[in-house]
Order: sequence, then C-alpha cells, then structure tokens
Amino acid sequence: MLSLTAVLVAVVCVLIVWIFKPADRSLQKKEREPEAWPWVDEDLKDSTDLHQVQEDVDEWPESEEDVEHIPFSHTRYPEKEMAKRSQEFYELLNKRRSVRFISNEQVPMEVINNVIKAAGTAPSGAHTEPWTFVVVKDPVMKHKIREIIEKEEEINYMKRMGHRWVTDLKKLRTNWVKEYLDTAPVLILIFKQVHGFTASGKKKVHYYNEISVSIACGILLAALQNAGLVTVTTTPLNCGPPLRMLLGRPPHEKLLMLLPVGYPSKEATVPDLKRKALDQIMVTV
Repeated sequence: MLSLTAVLVAVVCVLIVWIFKPADRSLQKKEREPEAWPWVDEDLKDSTDLHQVQEDVDEWPESEEDVEHIPFSHTRYPEKEMAKRSQEFYELLNKRRSVRFISNEQVPMEVINNVIKAAGTAPSGAHTEPWTFVVVKDPVMKHKIREIIEKEEEINYMKRMGHRWVTDLKKLRTNWVKEYLDTAPVLILIFKQVHGFTASGKKKVHYYNEISVSIACGILLAALQNAGLVTVTTTPLNCGPPLRMLLGRPPHEKLLMLLPVGYPSKEATVPDLKRKALDQIMVTV
C-alpha cells in the first residue's frame, strides 16, 4: 500500500511538471523576446565592411599620390552681417515642410542641375564622393517606380513596420498610397556607393559612405528650399533592389533616399507641427 502511494505521488508530480512546463517555456520565451523593433531595410544599413576589406586587401590599390594644395579663398563678413545672414537662412529653412501634395507643373532642368551640384559639394570620407543622383522625369518610369514602392509599402504598413511605428505616423495622415510619385515632375533617387573603382577597374574604398551621402541629402533639401521647390523625404523600405534594377544601377549602389520634387499643389496641406526650441536641441559646455 505504501509503495502504491509513492507511485501515485510520483505520477502526480510528473503530470504537474508536464502540464506547467509548456506554460513556463512560453513565459520564458516572452521574457527573452523584447518587443520587436521596426523592420529595417537592408539597403539602408551602412555596408562599409571593414573585415571584408581586410580579406580583399590584395585586390585594393595603393593610395593615390598627394593632391596639390592651393590657397583657401574665404569671405569673412562683419558680425552684424553674419548675424543677419544666419537669421535669414534659418527663417528660410524653418519654412521647409514635408509636402506630399505636389503639382505636375514642370520645373526648369537648370534648377535641378544646380541643386544637385550644390548637393555634390558635401564633404565625404577621403573625398570619395560616394553618391549617385538619379533624376527621373519620364512619366512611364515614374509610374513603374510608384508601382514597386506601393506594393512594398502596403506590406510595410501591414506587417513590417509594427504597430507603434504605424500609430506614430497617423498624425501625419500618411499611408502606402504615393500619388506624388506620379504627379511630381521630377523624382530624385539618391544612391550611396558602398565602394568605387579606380581607372584600372580595382575596387576603391568609400569611407563613411552613408554618413557622407546623408550630408549631401541635407544640403540638397536646403538647396531645394532655397529654389522655392518642395519635397518629402522618403525611404522606400525593401524597394532598393528592384528600383536599382529598374534604373540600371550597379550592385555596389544602394538606394538611400527618394525625393519627389516640384511645386506644391493648390490644395496642399501640411500638419500643424512645432519644432523644438533652441534650449531643447542645443547644449553649451
């Protein structure tokens, strides 16, 4: 009788462990898995791969010879003029807004050339200038770009981006429908070159390529505002490879940003947003 009782107790213990172990595993899994971060496009990650550079060290050319240095030309303004110019430039850029309602009115190509030349003045790691600006004006090509982007953006909004990201975007009234990709007279797609090539065809390192191209994009935004044009910065997630193929760009170029450019439509509206005050963004030590 005593041995039977011991067996029953053992069986009961095994059953208890068997019943509660799945729940325990589930709880541990929840504890191990933090809330998912928003999905990030591989093309947006900086792909400067140092260990790969080391592996391919024999394939990379020697550094270029020294570049001649010349006297620096600089214009210095009186302090009052400096303050005036800096205030006016701030006021100009403070009017810049992300505009999603863009007219189909054509923009002078000379202006587009000038703003891209301005973007090309950006500093870059070892002066490698790792950027390519693809200007698209053809209506058929613009529509193909829109089809690629809207197809992926719907999946992004429904699955990849996550509830928090989509919720944060609600106040901007944005979704996966991108009508401006058809209506804007010009689309500028900015590609970062993860490496370049020498005249002999060997690979050339592009240091800090993503930071360099991002600075160029900032200058481009300022140049567009200065010219009286509008845009909205877009980073079409998961669209880099198909857009690269559509536009015939080489594999070492990765899409960083797309800017629809033009004049605002007559019905254009923007969210009534406020920017942070100086004391919220600046610390003086």
